[in-house]
Amino acid sequence: MLMNIQYIIFVVLYFVICTDAINCKGCVPLDTFTFDKIISKFKAAAIKFDVAYPYGTKHDEFAKVAEAAYTVPDLLVGEVGIKDYGEKENADLAERYKVSKDDFPVVKLFVAGISEPYTFTDSEFTADNIKKFIRTKSNVHIGLPGCLEAFDKIAVKFSQVRDPEVKKALLREAEDLWDKTTGKADQKTAEVYVKTMRKSLEKGDEFVPNELKRVQGLAKGKMSKEKKDEIQQRLNILQSFQHEEL
Repeated sequence: MLMNIQYIIFVVLYFVICTDAINCKGCVPLDTFTFDKIISKFKAAAIKFDVAYPYGTKHDEFAKVAEAAYTVPDLLVGEVGIKDYGEKENADLAERYKVSKDDFPVVKLFVAGISEPYTFTDSEFTADNIKKFIRTKSNVHIGLPGCLEAFDKIAVKFSQVRDPEVKKALLREAEDLWDKTTGKADQKTAEVYVKTMRKSLEKGDEFVPNELKRVQGLAKGKMSKEKKDEIQQRLNILQSFQHEEL
């Protein structure tokens, strides 16, 4: 009788784990045969290398990225399940990209035109941090809380050009867009983008990274939830100006 109960518990737990593992809407499962064929079709591909049946907090956070990316046609969010037993499925992909099982889960970003993938190294494995990583390392837009896509696109261009005249033209574009923005919340958000661009023109390219450090410092202090959300939105907008040249 005890053995039967233990068996039933095992079966229930197995199916719970498997259900969690596959409960990643929008995640595309990849293997040795499909990997290159599929990621080559996208401008960017965020791929999680993990155990064959992943579950837990980090898996859930990655699932949020996949859900947020379902409307982004240029971005693939996928998973490679790796087994170190039996036929060792996809172990060759782990070896190819120098992924150790001791580090699972490992997220790598493959960007069209870049020979080697970028590796997500942030100590906090959260959906927002992974999205920031994708936005910073590629020109693919994936929304962060409190950001406006049209302004994000201007911010990307602004951060990648050095010519002051081009920057001024982009500022005027943002100001015109601000004038057309409706809704108090979006107008207030648009204002942050415009003021950031003005300050950057006034103080130089170091303004954004310095401001980012300053606001990150503020975020560590004690404050109300409303103020904390406001600070986080400010950080997300500043992050829009932190893009690598591709």
